[in-house]
Amino acid sequence: MTRQPHLARRAQQLLGSAVVATAPVAGGDIATATKLRLGNGTTALMKSMTQAPPGFFETEARGLRWLAEATPDGGVVVPEVLAVDADCLLLAWVEPGRTSEDSAAAFGRALAVTHAAGAPSFGGADGFIGRLPLPNSPVDTWAEFHATRRLIPFARLAVDRGVLDPAEAAAVESVAARLGELVPVEPPSRLHGDLWNGNVIWAADGLPAVIDPAVHGGHRETDLAMLALFGLPHLQRVVDAYTEVSPLADGWDDRTGLFQLFPLLVHACLFGGGYGARAGDVARRYA
Repeated sequence: MTRQPHLARRAQQLLGSAVVATAPVAGGDIATATKLRLGNGTTALMKSMTQAPPGFFETEARGLRWLAEATPDGGVVVPEVLAVDADCLLLAWVEPGRTSEDSAAAFGRALAVTHAAGAPSFGGADGFIGRLPLPNSPVDTWAEFHATRRLIPFARLAVDRGVLDPAEAAAVESVAARLGELVPVEPPSRLHGDLWNGNVIWAADGLPAVIDPAVHGGHRETDLAMLALFGLPHLQRVVDAYTEVSPLADGWDDRTGLFQLFPLLVHACLFGGGYGARAGDVARRYA
């Protein structure tokens, strides 16, 4: 590890501890990630961004702390928030390890506990998904929430950005109108909200940790479908362990594509490519 003076000084201001070395961390699409070795012998992760959207890192810190409320009861592990400001977030370092079926089972059980911790309503405080604003104003039902805060606004944004054609957008809106009949009614779960495999750290101590949340109260199949979208290792073991703790409603596996529609729309808005067409194909299956 070398030492990047600007980042080290900023971390020292917030932590009150000397930074003796820094090293870049690969994988961040949105923020710059840096590993810090501190003078007190501990290690931290610094996420920073020039001209971050207002409230960006504060929202992430709030989401991590909300998820961490369930950790003492057996919920998912979340890195401790050490400090946060408008331009950066500092977290306790989670040492990566190897994937295994045992750690996958532990993660599945922990995720079920976090979901069961619940939420006051469907929605919550507005946040971000990537760099995109994420509306979360609470409503009475999940179907209304997912239609008006997820599918319809992001389908329209995708059309505006030229990555979803009007016919595909119409299919998405048809799905939005049918959510109440397609998805069983459940109370709001405490969701990570952006739980793709890149946001799961297979920690060296055997207890996977989660990062980069887009938290809200929602339907628990949201997180499970996101884990499947890009192929979490040992996913079936995760699901089996999850259902041992908290069985899923009949037909949940047939609804996986339905719950993947929103993240596909987000990816279309952020990255273009074939995500819009893929979202259109999924929407037509459920419209």
